[in-house]
Amino acid sequence: MKTPDTSSTPPLLELDEIGISFGGLRAVDDLSFRVRQGEIVGLIGPNGAGKTTVFNMITGVYQPTNGHIRWHGKDITGIAPHRVAQAGIRRTFQTIRLFSDMTVLENVVAGEHLQIRQKWWQGLLNTPAQRREEGELITRATAVLEQLDLLDVAHEMATSLPYGAQRRVEMARTLVGQPELIILDEPAAGLNELESSALNDTIRAIRNSGITVILVEHDMSVVMNVTDNIVVINFGKKIAEGKPEEIRSNPLVIEAYLGQDDDEEDPLMTAVQEGQVTP
Repeated sequence: MKTPDTSSTPPLLELDEIGISFGGLRAVDDLSFRVRQGEIVGLIGPNGAGKTTVFNMITGVYQPTNGHIRWHGKDITGIAPHRVAQAGIRRTFQTIRLFSDMTVLENVVAGEHLQIRQKWWQGLLNTPAQRREEGELITRATAVLEQLDLLDVAHEMATSLPYGAQRRVEMARTLVGQPELIILDEPAAGLNELESSALNDTIRAIRNSGITVILVEHDMSVVMNVTDNIVVINFGKKIAEGKPEEIRSNPLVIEAYLGQDDDEEDPLMTAVQEGQVTP
């Protein structure tokens, strides 16, 4: 499917010179970029560049010490994480956080907790309204499981699945909340080559369903194959932004990755050496 042209679309999410410090460490420094409806945007950089910190500021886990975050033009800087989620922004995490004593379906239904209208006492009394809403939650969760090819394992314990399938369960739990924007924090971490290739298709399918995507990822074969735009940061500052074909040959980007310690494996340079990315 052809990538949609979003160049004239108003920004969905805007980061305007946001920054944060931890003690004397400037973790993110005056970072600005925009995400438009329907885009897949990659946020990359060497280890310790501040990528996850940026995600934590967008989702309200950290409050920026300066700058503004706007969602549909409205300032959401520093609001509580549950209010960010209610506004339509959901995320996954670097490490899988599934409920080990719950099935795949139960894990995904748990992602709908902000949509629940019934009160706790209605659940205790098992009222008709509560049963009706529970049926609606299960129907939506089942539809998402089918979308991510997980329907056949819906009643298996989530943590008993292979690692790649557990990643998809976590993504399903995020998607069932019907977000406008999903933030994926290293979704290919721990996946083999075949699973990473399948992940590309999953991310494209998410975008094609109308959901905008931001991802942090070290697997350059994923980043270069699925993103429409890439933002590169190093030591908390933006050093480049553009299309994948522009980023792969940007000298500042190559220098940032080459500047790491010799004994630290670098994902971009590994991709260059393996022919996945052309310097």
